[in-house]
Amino acid sequence: MKGNLIQIEILILLLLMAFQIQGQEPEIELQLSKQEAFELMLNNNFGIQIARNELAIAENNKSILNSDYLPTLSSNAGATFDQANSITDFNGALDSDGNPRPDVEINDAETKRYNAALSLNYTLFDGLGRYYNFKQLKETYNLTELQARETIESTTLQLFTVYFEVARIQENLEALEQALDISKNREQRANYQFEYGQSNKLNVLNAQVDVTTDSINILNTEQLLENTRRDLNVILNRNLEQMMVVDTTVTFIDPIKLEEYFLELDRNNVTLLQADSNILISDYAIKNTRALLLPSLGLNGSYGWNRNENPASAFFPGTTNTSNTLTVGATLRWDLFDGGRSINALKNAKIVYENQEILKQQLEQQVARDILNARGDYENSLKIYRMQEQNVMTNRNNFERSEEQLKLGQISSIEFRQAQLNLLNAQVTKNSAKYAAKIAELRYLQLVGQLLNVEF
Repeated sequence: MKGNLIQIEILILLLLMAFQIQGQEPEIELQLSKQEAFELMLNNNFGIQIARNELAIAENNKSILNSDYLPTLSSNAGATFDQANSITDFNGALDSDGNPRPDVEINDAETKRYNAALSLNYTLFDGLGRYYNFKQLKETYNLTELQARETIESTTLQLFTVYFEVARIQENLEALEQALDISKNREQRANYQFEYGQSNKLNVLNAQVDVTTDSINILNTEQLLENTRRDLNVILNRNLEQMMVVDTTVTFIDPIKLEEYFLELDRNNVTLLQADSNILISDYAIKNTRALLLPSLGLNGSYGWNRNENPASAFFPGTTNTSNTLTVGATLRWDLFDGGRSINALKNAKIVYENQEILKQQLEQQVARDILNARGDYENSLKIYRMQEQNVMTNRNNFERSEEQLKLGQISSIEFRQAQLNLLNAQVTKNSAKYAAKIAELRYLQLVGQLLNVEF
């Protein structure tokens, strides 16, 4: 009878646990792979959208429509209308018959004037200013493209830093849930042993304390997981409450491949490429400024049409006059001396160019330092991860032996709990080391300019 009651109690406890887990478990989407997260980021991230719009502006600016190579054509037209009433008094003057001339009264006399004109201007030569300005606009587009790439790379690193943080917390949560299951089983065993007089109440209380501690750890970790998932949704520009399970699989790139990337960093590092682009833009600016010292030659032409409709007057009949004019000309302009402004602008442009070269040298040193640091951090993190993998295996073996010894009564519950905590801490530390190594690898790939060319 007592055995049946115990079985009923166990069944009720299991049902309550099932309902509790079902009630606490949040609604979760299907697994969000790393590639899916990357594509969502490219499509939705606010920073990347702004960078693309900036690139579109630069593309418009490098167009022929913004180059001063095309002529300008303008038109104007006008019309006026006058209406007047007039009386002409001849002050007693006589006509041909010797009679006084009558006054001439004209009412509603209308005068109409119409005009229209087209003007065309084209610069044949401006000292090659527009040529180098056009090249400068094209290089500015290339620079903006590099800046957009830098934004994508930085956002990608941010994405996977948060993505792998979600993965780390997920794995930690699994380890904590396993620890809770072990603590609950130990609590049940301690209750049975106490009921049959095989142990004292202290073992039951210790087991209950451990169950409570593990449950609290799970609650805190679940809350941390939800918060971190919201951080990920911000980067992906998704509904903040949209939960997901991420991929916890991590693979590392072959060291030989990493060495090849290192040898090609001058052609791929986005910071150094931007420095080269800025130097080229400064060089075009110098050549563009030199154009101010040279003459400019332009062509201009115009076509005009005028029509005047004049009413009759006291002495003349009404007239209509229509005229067409065509004008073609050339203009040569050479500012022989403009007060020294052009010379001063040229000197400043050369100084800006020199500063860009100095800045590149500084960036080369900084990038070299950052790459060496990133590579060292990655190699060190990878070694630590391998050591932690071995440490988990050692602690698992120790835990399994401690579990057998606990069942045989050879160790106390406190010693068993310590073995359990050692295993849990080893698993958590291994998870941290794994993702720290992967993020260090991604940081290294960003610095050598290969972050967007590898599988995550």
